[in-house]
Amino acid sequence: MSLNWKEINLILEELDLEGAQIQSAVQSAFDVIILRVHKKGETKQVLVSLSSGACRLHETFRAVPKSEKPLRFAQFLSSKVVNGWITEATQLGDNRIIRIVVKRQDSVFRLYIRLWSNAANFIVTDENGSVLDAMRRQPKRGEVTGGRYSPEETTPEQIKASEKPKREYEVRDLPGEGSFNKKIDAFYAAQGGQLSLEALREQARKNCEGSLGRISAALEKLREKEASFNDAERLKNYGDLILSNIAAIKPEDKWLETEEDGKKIRIELEPRVSPSAMAGKYYEQYRKTKSGLADIQREIAAGERELKEVTEKLERLLSETNPLILAKLLKSGGVARATGTSKKEKARPGLSFKRGDWLIIVGRDAGENDELLRRHVKGNDLWLHARDYHGSYVFIRYRAGKSVPLDILLDAGNLAIFYSKGRNNGEGDLFYTSVKYLRRAKDGPKGLVIPTQEKNLHVKIDEERLRTLETCRI
Repeated sequence: MSLNWKEINLILEELDLEGAQIQSAVQSAFDVIILRVHKKGETKQVLVSLSSGACRLHETFRAVPKSEKPLRFAQFLSSKVVNGWITEATQLGDNRIIRIVVKRQDSVFRLYIRLWSNAANFIVTDENGSVLDAMRRQPKRGEVTGGRYSPEETTPEQIKASEKPKREYEVRDLPGEGSFNKKIDAFYAAQGGQLSLEALREQARKNCEGSLGRISAALEKLREKEASFNDAERLKNYGDLILSNIAAIKPEDKWLETEEDGKKIRIELEPRVSPSAMAGKYYEQYRKTKSGLADIQREIAAGERELKEVTEKLERLLSETNPLILAKLLKSGGVARATGTSKKEKARPGLSFKRGDWLIIVGRDAGENDELLRRHVKGNDLWLHARDYHGSYVFIRYRAGKSVPLDILLDAGNLAIFYSKGRNNGEGDLFYTSVKYLRRAKDGPKGLVIPTQEKNLHVKIDEERLRTLETCRI
């Protein structure tokens, strides 16, 4: 339930804010802020909530919870309007926009509180309507620093809309004793949390269902590609049949017609290409198709994992019963647990694989390689890179007193070749050394390093090893 315009007028009348001084601004959640105001020896707590379905402004008589750390908009209000004096507090007509004018020293600020369920906001401007900050920054509406907000300026569209018949509103008869502010505060204390919770859950559904739809659509396309790659063996078979019938092929032939298992087969040829070279072309297509199929299957596995993670995230969000905690989870992307949050470690770029007690980290491009080198690996970590090809930096995290086992080295080597430009060759040379023996190339491109004390290794891509590694991705 949101307030109607008549209820807003009654609340403002009871609050009698003109002449009051703003003593503090406390933001308890991303959509709730409390202004403490003092007038004639009396202090009031004015609560502003932008929660969908529970937009409101009224005096609250309850203890105000503080956030774990100061939130941005409260800090802005503290720097600009706290200790200022309210010279006006009124609703603009009947459109549920409250304008509070605050004078602080030689500056005048306008605080606009728009109590629209689907577009609520708390915007602060200067005297000329230039936006200084907003509780909800919305660039498309111009409700960001430097934008313009002046709802007093009526547009032709607003005039046309005002000519339509309007719904009649009355002040609702709420249970309880005392002022309407007391009744409305008691009402939301009993029901507002649940209203806010449902709105937050709807937001969680909207956020996650968008991701679920995107991932599902991507998986469907990948599975279509997978199906198209499944005839790779046919290409290899064409090469075999050309070589087995090489004596029967004439230089000008465009097709080879032969039989296999009692079935007639027609294979396209190129007249200017020798039969052996044509067979080689089909073998090359076969190798590329097989390599592409392996890539597609890895992407499908990664997509299925992501789909599962988002589904579990949505279930976790919907199971939360505390709206304040749910709001924090949504703001953090839903990654923190409701049972207690800890400061999240700065996200590591690239891919990470855990094989037993060993951690392998893969940077997939120059940006990720550079970021990993600068902030996420240490001197004793092992670095691997494909020789003569642009591509991935692979790191094996150092374990005190432990030598890297050959099996782990081969894992990292396979990843280094697979994520390099030499992937289609199926094998390649690479060198490896400790990170402390890398030297940045002077005036070189981003991420470029020159290794010293390096060792060499030749690796053939092992498809089974890569499939196993994919199951160890974290």
